[in-house]
Amino acid sequence: MVDADEKRGAPGAVLKRERVREHILELIEARRPGDPIPSERTLCAHLGVSRPTLRTAVDELVTAGLLVREHGRGMFVAPEKITQELVSPGHALAVTRAAGAWSSRLLEFTTMPAGARVGRKLRLSPAADIVYVARLRLVDGAPMAIEHLHIRADLVPGLSSQELESGDLYEHLREHHAVHVREAVQAIEPTVVTRAEAELLGVPELSPALLFERLTSDADGRPVEYVHSLYRGDRYRIVSRLTLGPAANLPDPLPGHHPGIPPGDFAHRDPVASSTRGDVQA
Repeated sequence: MVDADEKRGAPGAVLKRERVREHILELIEARRPGDPIPSERTLCAHLGVSRPTLRTAVDELVTAGLLVREHGRGMFVAPEKITQELVSPGHALAVTRAAGAWSSRLLEFTTMPAGARVGRKLRLSPAADIVYVARLRLVDGAPMAIEHLHIRADLVPGLSSQELESGDLYEHLREHHAVHVREAVQAIEPTVVTRAEAELLGVPELSPALLFERLTSDADGRPVEYVHSLYRGDRYRIVSRLTLGPAANLPDPLPGHHPGIPPGDFAHRDPVASSTRGDVQA
């Protein structure tokens, strides 16, 4: 039986799934590979959620390679992943503009405590307020991605839903809140979509997707936002260009965006500090 909040469009459904996911991630990050985590029954009682809601989050983290299920034994923290950073040191990589007209549809918009995990990423107390936003990103009216944004509330007083549904978010932050973003550290992993995510994106359940996690900082090195986004695997791809020999005189990068960051974001970044790391074609 499906939790009533899991029905498409139910108020708070996205936020509930996000809170369950964040709690389990906190458990994982506090343990070592091979350590057990509490049972689904225990987690359901602790979080006050239904078994289907909890299992959806666990399935997602198992698929992402963060948890391991062992029949009859329980759930355990997965072995650490091998990470390779595809960067050509000392050289900026050109980024072309993605096709199509990008827009947003707001799914959740609220102010809430940061919690332990997001607080660590944003260098905030767990009790400090953040603005949590979930939005559906569309290209030419077709769903492309689901974004979960966690923004320091003290930096964006009066942030409105209109700013999150139209235009470029970082342009709004710069012009209306005097927040100048400068750098983003981003990780990308393959995953699959859950039933709820599949309904929002208009794809079959367990369809391939790309998971982006990004921490954005301002010109003073202060964390501004933590974002994790899910992009459709059938519509989104990444091409990395690596410099393997002496560099020729290359033209300046064309206006564009980083993987996982819609067109316009970082468009006004400092060109000296900018270092693009991939090419996106939607």
